[in-house]
Amino acid sequence: MLALAYYAYEDLPKSMNEFHLEYFEEAVNYVLKHPKIKGPGIGLLGHSKGGDLCLSIASFLKGVTATAIVNGSIANVGAILRYKDITIPPLGFDLKRIKIDQTGTADIVDVLNNPLEGSNRQSLIPLEKAESHFLFIVGKDDHNWKSEFFATEASNCLQAHGKEKPEIICYPGAGHYIEPPYFPLCPASMHFLVGRPVIWGGEPKAHAAAQVDAWQQIRTFYHKHLGDEQDGRQNKL
Repeated sequence: MLALAYYAYEDLPKSMNEFHLEYFEEAVNYVLKHPKIKGPGIGLLGHSKGGDLCLSIASFLKGVTATAIVNGSIANVGAILRYKDITIPPLGFDLKRIKIDQTGTADIVDVLNNPLEGSNRQSLIPLEKAESHFLFIVGKDDHNWKSEFFATEASNCLQAHGKEKPEIICYPGAGHYIEPPYFPLCPASMHFLVGRPVIWGGEPKAHAAAQVDAWQQIRTFYHKHLGDEQDGRQNKL
């Protein structure tokens, strides 16, 4: 397991303005060559912005066999993404679509533009290029963005290009931050990009159950596509 920071850490960029996929390519190649890695491919796990970065890694880089996305976007969000001579702009948004509740907490679920419409398509990640298997974990009460819509459209894109239908697992009552089992629910907190507290969603009981099940679903997915289905001890990214 390699947890990869990509901004606001040591000598990395301090903010999310621009990402270069070569940085992630270096990490992928490092893991692929590691003596403890069974191969021939590795797995990726990404949540939220990390989810669309994992989709980009799987789409542009070699050696990715299994990609699990937790409440991720099918479009590049929040920062310019560059790889060699390719540039993917961030998906557009409209802050006028923010809703504020009585406590002053923002609901931003409608802020992002539809990536399937007009010039917003420039921000779509070319999933059809990927050779990976995909698992999408979706919280149906996600208030950060429309994760179920993104997962459904990812499936439509992959199948339209003759690719394998991805696994999509939806959890009613689960919010944006689906974390490992028994982590406490984070229904709202400060959003770095929005600059104010936002609603993440989630009902305590349903969200807790989703975290327990999603963890097992992700493990099963990796065991299936990364080697021995009976042995979960292989080291993967």
